[in-house]
Amino acid sequence: MNRKLLHTPEGVRDLYGLECSDRILIRSLINAKMKSYGFEDIDTPTFEFFDIYSTEISNNSARELYKFFDKDGNTMVLRPDFTPSVARCVSKYFLEDNKPVRFCYDGKTFLNTHSLQGKLKENNEIGAELMNDDSIYADAEMIALLVESLQAVGLTEFQISIGDADYYNGICEEAGISAETEAEIREQITNRNTFAADLIMEENNISDKYRQLIKSVSTCIGDASILEKAGSIVTNDRSQNSIKRLQALYKVLCSYKIEKYISFDLGMLSKFNYYTGVMFHAYTYGVGDAIAKGGRYDNLLEGFGKSAPAIGFMINVDDVMRALYSQNIKLEHEDGVVVLSFTDDDFEATLAEAQKLRESGKKVILSKK
Repeated sequence: MNRKLLHTPEGVRDLYGLECSDRILIRSLINAKMKSYGFEDIDTPTFEFFDIYSTEISNNSARELYKFFDKDGNTMVLRPDFTPSVARCVSKYFLEDNKPVRFCYDGKTFLNTHSLQGKLKENNEIGAELMNDDSIYADAEMIALLVESLQAVGLTEFQISIGDADYYNGICEEAGISAETEAEIREQITNRNTFAADLIMEENNISDKYRQLIKSVSTCIGDASILEKAGSIVTNDRSQNSIKRLQALYKVLCSYKIEKYISFDLGMLSKFNYYTGVMFHAYTYGVGDAIAKGGRYDNLLEGFGKSAPAIGFMINVDDVMRALYSQNIKLEHEDGVVVLSFTDDDFEATLAEAQKLRESGKKVILSKK
């Protein structure tokens, strides 16, 4: 056998031993926290029709999907994101009584990234989606659930950065920027490359007023006081309303007593087109990217036949583990394995002891002397 076949492909890896059991533990801790908020489990397919995702992501992002064909010639993709799959399922089977729907999921997503930069192509994610509730209380509940989920696994030093897509969208709308150009600008703003964003705007003859406004979006970062400043430099209703909503949201978050974890970033955008309002990312030490991402996507379900507001978030389990190990946070596992040695003569007695211990919840290995 070719020895190269013993290695995994680039961007994926094997997990075993304590590293594997640690992941199982934190997923169970987060799932328990989500259940305490009334969320129910959902499990959607690992692959879907390409159309489920094609209209919601940019052309550049579409090239990062793992695509293949079924026997009928349909284009299929390994899921890059759980949210559209959950939205499709909820649109098909729920929402008949107009009551809020709460689901949580746990599984893997796949992205064939152009440049890994240390990132995996296969990621373990756990998340939650709250649909049919457009209130700031739903926004606050999801952010509070994220805070408590991170606390549940032992993290104490982290920050939830909150933005609102409508602030940026309002400026683009007022400037009359086309959807295609907006997507190009958004991709650069998402990467914090304001120089490239400005070049795109210059090439598309966008006025200096709006070029400056759009570039200033990336500088609106800080505590709750930054919201007043951000509101003072825009005049369109969409952007103004986004600031008012964030200010109202902050008051509710204070009621949850989690304000010490909260900051704001109005330059927070996403390559996924479906985010419509509040967005939030979680950051901590030892990881270069957000360990959790979420936001409101009020228009996504309409594409599946039923209009309903929605908000959700996902936690990247691999990044959370990296943070826990980097910060030397120990996870509390159950008691270790008990090893019982036996001979041919005392096997039955030792087996009886092992069975008794297993019934009491112990992990037991029988080992012949």
